[in-house]
Amino acid sequence: MIRHLATLALLITSAAPIAAQTFDTRATAAYVLDHSTGIVLLEKNADDPLPPASMSKLMTLYMAFEAINPLNGQDPIVTVDDILPVSQHCMNYTGSTMFLDTTDRVRVEDLLRGVIVLSGNDASCVLAEGLSRSGTEAGFAQQMAVRARELGMMNSSFANSNGWPAAGQRMSMRDLGILADRLITDYPTFYPLFSEQSFDYDGEHPANTQNRNPLLALGIGADGLKTGHTSEAGYGLVGSAKQGDRRVIFVITGLETAQARAEEAERIVNWAFRQFAQRDIARGGTRIAQAEVWMGDVPHVGLMLEEDLSLLVPTAGGAEIDAEVIFNGPIQAPVTQGDAIAELVIRLENLPETRVPLVADTTIAAGGFSTRLRTAADVLVERVRTPDDVVVEAE
Repeated sequence: MIRHLATLALLITSAAPIAAQTFDTRATAAYVLDHSTGIVLLEKNADDPLPPASMSKLMTLYMAFEAINPLNGQDPIVTVDDILPVSQHCMNYTGSTMFLDTTDRVRVEDLLRGVIVLSGNDASCVLAEGLSRSGTEAGFAQQMAVRARELGMMNSSFANSNGWPAAGQRMSMRDLGILADRLITDYPTFYPLFSEQSFDYDGEHPANTQNRNPLLALGIGADGLKTGHTSEAGYGLVGSAKQGDRRVIFVITGLETAQARAEEAERIVNWAFRQFAQRDIARGGTRIAQAEVWMGDVPHVGLMLEEDLSLLVPTAGGAEIDAEVIFNGPIQAPVTQGDAIAELVIRLENLPETRVPLVADTTIAAGGFSTRLRTAADVLVERVRTPDDVVVEAE
């Protein structure tokens, strides 16, 4: 059953004018997410599994952070001070590296910086072998695939830890956005590593000491995450920037040059912050609507927000907005306060719809025989008057 909420639409409209410039990215594929609200601002081929190049190192880093500081309360697998050996396999990687040798024994913390700042293929491999249950990079790649699925990354597969070109190495832009969001949310103590602009591991290889993220020095709030480039993938970037209380995560790939990547990333950041603003709409506990209750000791239950509702809205004026409550009604008694029994669906022009759970604002017990009989009769009459597929204007 659907209830159209004219009053809520007016409330949101008064909070800010609606409309936004559309954005046409030059990237082959892109995904832009407002971190605070979870609203997707831009999608272009966002679910296509594409070669991720070094951007896939973010998955290795997430699993390394988990091994150091498990979120599930288990004991750490490694610490930042643990020392890991360098295998011949890892040393053989070329491209961007830490120039590691089989005689080296490297602290985990240095390996993390080697991956984040220097994009070291060898460093990523050493971490992978150290964390792999089989002791091999290939085994770790299998663990990466399993963990990615658990995180909701449904279009990712891995053949190695570092994005070295391989047939089985694919990630979608949405998956990379999900991963960046989890890195920022789950591991705030490690996240500052992504904004470090240089790292000189041993002082002997000055050719690779600078962070490749082109936005870090621009003063636009950029503070992460990872670049990527191969001839197959083109130039890509998983980035994040924070201005005020807002944070934006963006993923692009397929640019033809490093300069084009830098320019497109800056365009996206400026667009996302200038064209949208976050607005507080309603407090948690606000009753939004009510739903009929089948066989309850009262005929209706209030539907309220469980948490404060904030929306990201375009900053410049004059477009359509609509809000609806959707539930399978009438609701079957008994109902427990706090049960999620409906959704508030908000649609703003040029933005994906926002879905917010609504919960019961009170507990309703199953009624006795006479109450249930009367409720059943009332609901049946209502159904005759108003079929479920008809939109009903709220009073």
